[in-house]
Amino acid sequence: MTDTRELVTAQALQAARIGGPDSVLTTEEVRAFILESLGDTDFDGRSVCLVVPDGTRSCPLPFLLGCVHEALVGRVSRLTVLIALGTHVAMTEEALAKHLGYQDDGLEATYPGMTVLNHEWWKPETFVSLGAISAERVSELSGGLLSISADVALNKVIVEHDVALVVGPVFPHEVVGFSGGNKYFFPGIAGPEIIDLTHWVGALITSAEIIGTRGITPVRALINEAATMIPSEKLALCVVAQSGTSSLHAATFGSTEAAWASAAEVSAQTHVRYLDAPVKRVVSLIPTKYDDIWTAAKGFYKLEPVVADGGEVIIYAPHISEISVVHQEIYEIGYHCRDYFVKQWDKFKDMHWGVLAHSTHLRGAGTYDEVHGERCRLTVTLVTAIPEEKVRRANLGYIAPADFDLAAYEADPDTFVVPNAGEVLFRLH
Repeated sequence: MTDTRELVTAQALQAARIGGPDSVLTTEEVRAFILESLGDTDFDGRSVCLVVPDGTRSCPLPFLLGCVHEALVGRVSRLTVLIALGTHVAMTEEALAKHLGYQDDGLEATYPGMTVLNHEWWKPETFVSLGAISAERVSELSGGLLSISADVALNKVIVEHDVALVVGPVFPHEVVGFSGGNKYFFPGIAGPEIIDLTHWVGALITSAEIIGTRGITPVRALINEAATMIPSEKLALCVVAQSGTSSLHAATFGSTEAAWASAAEVSAQTHVRYLDAPVKRVVSLIPTKYDDIWTAAKGFYKLEPVVADGGEVIIYAPHISEISVVHQEIYEIGYHCRDYFVKQWDKFKDMHWGVLAHSTHLRGAGTYDEVHGERCRLTVTLVTAIPEEKVRRANLGYIAPADFDLAAYEADPDTFVVPNAGEVLFRLH
């Protein structure tokens, strides 16, 4: 993988930033930064679409949204919030009210003049095609991993606004290296072809290789290429959250590339922990913001690198009762390593590549051949409310929540128990 950290550092210098890896910002500092940054930017008389995360990403979103609203209301001609669902379940009105901070008085009372929309990815009329990335360009940007063209479809709400302003956190990410920036467009509010393309390129590289990788990864390069087709001006207010709290280490503002690059530099120092030696077993305690395995799988992605060969990752999430509400295909194919699909490509090539990618990300490293079958490096075990038959059919291990003794695992010197799993990446020195 090409080292592009110098390019990212150069981009980062083009963004305004407050805070850093050793900082914990006050709300007054963050508010002043947002008001000044947006106040110095030409928004007057222009329509603005705020692209924000859904409930699976943690940051003090109501506070940030309140500051952005304060900075823009009365200046812009139109203000719309678009929830970057990707292909997650749509947020209900109750969930939106809590997520955005208007549950008591209602949207208009809290944020006058603002509209809130789910990204309705399940409706074809949601999208407009911006063009295509050619097979030759895909091959170039992916380092030869794929050579296939992809339609770049995006939620049409973006092109109907003068400015697209991304507001959200940056964390280590299993598909792209670090989340945030243009990733809020692709896959956040994108059509299926570009989602499948980028996710499968990430799967071919493997989650363990790409997660937490600094610089412009092949997936980030493809996302940035797609973003050049967006006609609206693209800006970002990126934040680096103190995981497990409502506090922030840093906030950045600038173009979607520059603000992301600056925030990713901080995230690389605050959201990555190092162990001196591999562990035999991990128990990932999954927070309730992840309500299916599709999203809770981050508890595996962030821990896979520190587990010894032959070890186990236990996903402890007794509140979860589904692998995926949306992507039912996962029940059909189950969880397998990358080579299981690559070496039987004719059998799986017509499946959504995003589903195949998710499957490989949760199953981790392994090999496959016709003689020995599939041999995975780690065992993955679920402690959830999903029925045992469904779990085992998906090629995962099962322990009933009633039979799981968390205290015993916490006392076991061979077990690493991780609270609030899913955001902090663990690696070996």
